[in-house]
Amino acid sequence: MTLVSPKKASDYFGSKLEFTVGPVELDSMIKTGENIRIIDVRMIDDYEEGHIPCSVNLPKAKWATFEGLDRNKVNVIYCYSEACHLAAAGAKYFADHGYSVMELEGGFETWEDCHLAIET
Repeated sequence: MTLVSPKKASDYFGSKLEFTVGPVELDSMIKTGENIRIIDVRMIDDYEEGHIPCSVNLPKAKWATFEGLDRNKVNVIYCYSEACHLAAAGAKYFADHGYSVMELEGGFETWEDCHLAIET
């Protein structure tokens, strides 16, 4: 294994901390009324089976509508799991269009694993 530049590692993890939020932290943000909007980028059928409370469904086919996003809030984007890159792709797309964004680490799967509230 090749040694990784400490500077690159520091930059990467600094950015990760700035632009990601864990499930327990997001749950606390919801409960305390933080200035956030939660965007679920999974398919509509999966959203309807269960989603994070107060989230808005915006699957990839509808990203260009920006429906549900808010320029005056931090838009927290999530998808299926840690292995899914839809949330990261969505966050980049929305940020490229002027929206403040963060990504939920671990996606909906990790939210469920933490036994947090789910709406249907």
